[in-house]
Amino acid sequence: MSKFGNYIKNSYKELAEKVTWPTWAQLQQSTMIVLVATIIITLIVWVMDFIAGGGLNLLYKILYS
Repeated sequence: MSKFGNYIKNSYKELAEKVTWPTWAQLQQSTMIVLVATIIITLIVWVMDFIAGGGLNLLYKILYS
């Protein structure tokens, strides 16, 4: 049980003293970067899907009409 207790103490010490936590401004900036990147990637995938769907519809019309 002493190994487990040491593990908990060392883990707490590392989280409290050794980890550098971001400031509120850094956290907001990182969140905005992730949000903007997500929106851009979503738009790229949507455009690719729209183009592929239109191309397939055109191909089906040519083949089956």
